[in-house]
Amino acid sequence: MVLTKSFVRAKRPCTDGFRWFVRQFNEGGNYQELLDTMVAAGRVGDACWLLEQFGATGEVRVVDSIDADAIVFAGTLEVRGNVEVEGKVHVGRSLRVGGGVRVTDDLIVGEDLRVAGNVRADGRIDVGGDLRADWGVESAGDLRCAGKLRCGWDLRCGGRLQLGSSAFIGLDLHSEAEAHCAKSLHVGGDVIAAASLRVDQGIVAGGSIHGALHLEVGWGIKAGGLISASGAIRAGESLYAGEAIRAGAGYGVFAGLGVQVDAWESCARVSAPCKPDGLMSGWWAGPPGS
Repeated sequence: MVLTKSFVRAKRPCTDGFRWFVRQFNEGGNYQELLDTMVAAGRVGDACWLLEQFGATGEVRVVDSIDADAIVFAGTLEVRGNVEVEGKVHVGRSLRVGGGVRVTDDLIVGEDLRVAGNVRADGRIDVGGDLRADWGVESAGDLRCAGKLRCGWDLRCGGRLQLGSSAFIGLDLHSEAEAHCAKSLHVGGDVIAAASLRVDQGIVAGGSIHGALHLEVGWGIKAGGLISASGAIRAGESLYAGEAIRAGAGYGVFAGLGVQVDAWESCARVSAPCKPDGLMSGWWAGPPGS
């Protein structure tokens, strides 16, 4: 793709950026070559702006490894080894990595992110498709995944967590802000949310689940350990805990909010070693196995 001066001007760039563009490229040039030149000149913000304006391409670049100050690539990037970037990574389509990824700024991928190792970003992580990491995922800022998310180890998010589909996490999930999952959430260990946790379908956790504010699910919750929240616990169907079910002081525990009262005995069962204080709705089924 060739970008001409008139094409770029039509997007209303900033005056400084457009003057630099004209000085460097005169009437224009190849899209990806423009991005590479901007990054090499330290104008990463301008390169990201250009990518946001003109979108992704079908180009595929395959390299052995990446050790750079920043990466802005409009197509699909395939890396056989590790990615080490002391700045921002912005890929228009997919990023596939045979090793691990470490980025000291934002990691933005327009489509799928597939990593054989660990993913760590000191900024935010934004993935427009599926995210799969065989090891863990760590974001110091917000984390958004529009598709399915799967990681073999922990998922740690220092900001807001937004999952657009189902998520499968091998060990623990830690979120330091509001967390929302648009489908089901499966976690091998503990789920710890420092604010509200909302899941549109259900949660299955091998360990405990804790929301520092409210805990809300459209279907049911099954936890091998404790189910707790500092606020209310609301479930559309059943609640099952290997340990206790505890809402915050002055708040209630609600099961069966999505089913008729006549169906509570089969579809809104509440089971834990002890009956929860403040159980407002649902069918108390007694301890597990009783």
